[in-house]
Amino acid sequence: MAIEVGTEAPEFELKDNHGRTVTLAEFRGEKNVVLLFYPFAFTGVCTGELCALRDELPSFVNDDTQLLAVSNDSIHTLRVFGEQEGLEYPLLSDFWPHGEVSRAYGVFDEEKGCAVRGTFIIDKEGVVRWTVVNGLPDARDLNEYVKALRTL
Repeated sequence: MAIEVGTEAPEFELKDNHGRTVTLAEFRGEKNVVLLFYPFAFTGVCTGELCALRDELPSFVNDDTQLLAVSNDSIHTLRVFGEQEGLEYPLLSDFWPHGEVSRAYGVFDEEKGCAVRGTFIIDKEGVVRWTVVNGLPDARDLNEYVKALRTL
């Protein structure tokens, strides 16, 4: 079960698609975070969602907000995926220990071995303020993220 609104967001440290370490703590007190879990790079629905975010990037990466996308792919896969799709926001690898952060947020599907489509909007104090979790085949509506961000 996914963590709930009002819960302190679990801290994490993951490598991005360029090998840099990214932590949730580095945004505390500075930016709201849109933390988006997706199953795998190069799949149709995932590619569509991440490219839609790319096309609306100023809404999700600005002075007040940071988008972080997490999958269970390796950083090498994410690097190629990011380059191919022109994704200029961090793609974080929850590859090893496999799914550790996805499990902490309650969005890891043990049978499939990957995260489901979970999104968490975390405020500057590190508290989850909005969330949506969809099954593997169901794309999310990024307009809902924008509305939720406006309430912070």
